[in-house]
Formats: sequence, structure tokens, C-alpha cells
Amino acid sequence: MNSRIFNGNFFESLTESTLPIEHAVTLPPECYTDHDFYEFEKAALFDREWLCVGRVNWVEKPGDYFTTSMVGEPIVVARDLKGEIRAMSSVCQHRAMLVAEGSGNARGFVCPYHHWTYGLDGKLIGAPAMGRTCDFNKQDLGLPVFKTELWNGFIFINFDHDAPPLAPRLAQVDEAIAGFDLANAEGPRPGPAGKFPWNWKVMFENNNDGYHANKLHHGPLHDFVPSHLAEFPPADPADAGFLRFNGTLHQDASFNATQRALLPLFPNLRDADRSRMTFANVPPTLSLVMMSDMVIYLILRPDGPESLEQDTGVLVAPGAAKDPGFQHKLDMNMAAAAHIIAQDMHVDGLVQVGLRSRFAVRGKYSWQEGAQQALNNWLVPRYQSGWARLQGAEA
Repeated sequence: MNSRIFNGNFFESLTESTLPIEHAVTLPPECYTDHDFYEFEKAALFDREWLCVGRVNWVEKPGDYFTTSMVGEPIVVARDLKGEIRAMSSVCQHRAMLVAEGSGNARGFVCPYHHWTYGLDGKLIGAPAMGRTCDFNKQDLGLPVFKTELWNGFIFINFDHDAPPLAPRLAQVDEAIAGFDLANAEGPRPGPAGKFPWNWKVMFENNNDGYHANKLHHGPLHDFVPSHLAEFPPADPADAGFLRFNGTLHQDASFNATQRALLPLFPNLRDADRSRMTFANVPPTLSLVMMSDMVIYLILRPDGPESLEQDTGVLVAPGAAKDPGFQHKLDMNMAAAAHIIAQDMHVDGLVQVGLRSRFAVRGKYSWQEGAQQALNNWLVPRYQSGWARLQGAEA
């Protein structure tokens, strides 16, 4: 374990990243690059917090399932024959073969290696030729099942069965995005996940960084969302999420060459919703970019200290796809978004290179980086609690 990091002074120094924005500094570069810190982070955050793994409409019918992974753990999510959504490890409890790949519809999961069979609820149903094995009990060998909660149409899991519920700690975020009615929003399952060579926090920070918007993205595809109209509602570190608002120069702005919404608006939006873009976040895995006619969501799935996979999806108002011109209009939005995303991806990669440098420092923030401080306010208490638990375990 890296002794430069795993000591009381290092974890105490993280408090400097939670000071008021005019005094705060960025997290140490090691938080983005060090393998030992990533392993610590898995225990401190990903083993204890609610993690987004997909959308409810990915498993619409009994028997529907999809597979994913989170911090290296293979996961299968299924709707069982009673209609309940279940999330479980996809690792066979015999010889560790994965019992499911991809997505589809099934009455259960059959391990292709030795044909152990599991129900959609994870229970072991059949295990051929195990009758002579001592102390073999099918009831003890089901797939490990994770705690599951649904929020605004998203599926969350928690590896910690004692974790408190998610929704009560998202009351402020819920109120802010209520007009989008995301539980009923529509959108296909994203295509293959993107794989990126940078730390998950680099991606999360970039998606919420208004400071760079009119610098990196300067031009007609982004200038109608000026950085100086950014707002950062205060959030309690105990909350499960935080917000960023960015005012727009006109109502119903959207990312395309017309600068205006082309798709049907979400029907329950308030005037305030229509005069800004809303960035809603449920760290460490879900980040939403919300405009009047479209929501882009990012599901971040780290798989190493300097790499992650990401599911990037789109949600639109109910019935929007019935418009004969829907796909053409969506293509216009996505063409603009792709241009902006390409710029972001380029700098994300270079930021990760810079974080490895001996000359990387803990930088100072602009007031327009309030969302970075909000993320720090969420992260640092959890890091410090994780360090305290680690010290207690070693005592």
C-alpha cells in the first residue's frame, strides 16, 4: 500500500477540497491515478453507495435481463416471473463461470460450463451430478443478490445490504427535476459502452464543469449556455446527489445548429426549467444533462484507476418518437452533442496524462467550478470515513 497516501495527514488534507470555493483546492492527483487509492475507493465508495446500472425499460417483461459490470464485478439484472426487478452477481457459485452474457429473455440462467441452473431470482434450481457431494445444499448456493432500488426510471444497486434507502436522500434533486417525469420518459437502451482511458472522476467533473463551456466549446453549438449564468444550489454532503443549473440566453435552448428545441418538450416543465439547462448528479455513477426536449444520461462504470466504461443514453418526452420527423430531429441534436463530446473526450485524455506528472498540483478553483466542490463535498467525508474504518480494522 502506498505509504505516501495511506496516512492520516493525506486524508486530513482532503478537507482543503471542501472549503468555500474561493479557498478550496482540487483533490490530490493520486486520487485519480494511484492503483492502491482506487482499491481503497472501491471499498469506501462503490461497496457502500447506490450505483446506477440501467433503466427500468431495459427489462420490461418477465424474463427480460441484461448484463453489466461495476468496478470489475459482473452483474445480471432481470425481471423475474412475478414482475420484480432483481440484480445479482452473474458468477456461477460452482467454478466462477459467468451464467449470462449480453441481454435477452429467459426463464432462468444456465451456466454453460456445467449446466448449473439458476432462477431469475438467483436461486439455484439444478446442479447435475452433485448427489454424491458431501454437505451440498442448493439453498446455500444461489447467486449473490444485491439490494435494489428504482429512482426516476433508473435501476440502482447496492452491494451493502444495510445501506439506507436512496430516494429520501435525493429530495432536493427530485424536486428540481420533477417536471421531466423521468420515470415515464422514453429512450432505447444505449449501444455498446464506451471505454475510456481516464479516471471516472475526470469524466464526472468534466460533465459538470461550466467553467470550460464557453472556452473549449466556443461557437454556435454552445454559446447560448454562457458560463457566467451558472448556479450551484447548496447540497448537504449527506445527500445522495447534487445539482448544477446553467441559464440559457433564450427559452427551450437545445444542442443543435438552431440552438432551440426541435423535439417535443417534456410536458410538465416549469418556466424555470425551460430557461436553463439542469445538470443532476447521483455520484458515483449517474450524471444527467437535461434540456427542454432531451435528457442525456451517463452511467459511469470504473474498471481501473485510470479507465472506465460508460453507458450513454438519451431520454425524450413520452410519445416524442411518434413524430414522423423524430429521427431526423434527434440526429440534429446528436450531431451537435457528438461535436461537443469529442472536444470533452480529447481534454479528458490529456487531463489524465497531466495528472500523472510530477508537476501536477492541487489547483485553485474559479467560482464557475462550484459543481466540482459539490462533488468534493460528497467524496471527502466518505474517503475520510473509509480511512477511519481501515484504521479500525488494522488496530
